[in-house]
Parts: sequence; C-alpha cells; structure tokens
Amino acid sequence: MSSIRLYILGVFANHGEMHGHQLRQLADKEYVSFWADISVGALYGALKRMANEGLIEEVRIERAGGYPERQIWRITAEGRVALARLHEKVLGEVVFRPDPFDLAISQLNSEQLNEFPAVLELRLEKLRAMLAHERTKTEQFAHNLAMNEKFIVHHRDVRLKAEIAWHEMLLESLAKPLTNEKNA
Repeated sequence: MSSIRLYILGVFANHGEMHGHQLRQLADKEYVSFWADISVGALYGALKRMANEGLIEEVRIERAGGYPERQIWRITAEGRVALARLHEKVLGEVVFRPDPFDLAISQLNSEQLNEFPAVLELRLEKLRAMLAHERTKTEQFAHNLAMNEKFIVHHRDVRLKAEIAWHEMLLESLAKPLTNEKNA
C-alpha cells in the first residue's frame, strides 16, 4: 500500500484541483510527515507517476505573476476507483509489524543478557523523549488539525505510551537474576 498515493488521491477528491506546490503546502500545513509515512519532498514524483497511470490528469497550466508555470491536477474517474479500493483495503487491514528489537532480544547470549537492563534503560529514555517531543510538537500545530487528524495524533500518543509501559514491565521483570534458558 502506498501511503503517498492514498494521500494525494484523497486530497484531490476532497479539495479539488490544485497544483503540486499547493499540494505540498497543504501537506506541510497538515504536518502529514509527522503522522503518516509520507515524505513531503516525494509528492512531485508521485504526481508524475500517478499521472502516467491515469489516476490524476492535468487540467491546465497557470502562471501567476513572476512565478513559474504550474500544472493544475485533478483526480480522474480511475483515480476515484483506486481511492475507494485503497480506503477499503487500508481501513479493513490491521497492520502489526514485528519489531526487530524482539528478534535482537531472542539472540542475546549470557553476557549480553546481563547488560540488557542498561540497554532497556537507554531505550526507555529515548521513548520518553520521543513522547515528550511529539506532545510538544502536537501542541504547536493542534490548531491546524481536523478532528480525524487529532484522532491520528492521539493514536500515536497511545502507541508510544504502550511501548513505554511494556519496556518498564520488562525492566521490572529483569530485576531478577538472568539466565539464557536455551543454553542452560
């Protein structure tokens, strides 16, 4: 699933025709790279690919003042069908990816197990700092968010708190002497 494709098609379906720079400004205003796996800089390339696929089309070229010419785009009928399919797929799909951290835990030897609580402490520090940073950033732009975008930001907050809680629980359980049960 391409998040950028879903975003672009959704924007054109909801906001109407616009040029690439307007799309980029909207993505910046909505802080889309904060709550979705979308790089704002990748929007222009995605527009060209989607035009080649017939999902969007050029409506006209405009030039305002001393600015360069800009292509005005809109979603096509094919794009609306693709958007509906993407919505159906993404909203019905639960994505829960394995964390490489878990794989690393499974491969610890006895010496590494003894050092593991210190590693967990460092991870906890990073997670707490990440949560604090996200909350500060959210306060800065919350006034620009629509209700559904506020739900998304809250979802990120809840996920980070759950990750912190799991690390704290693991650290507490490691207060007991550690042995690698596979090698014992």
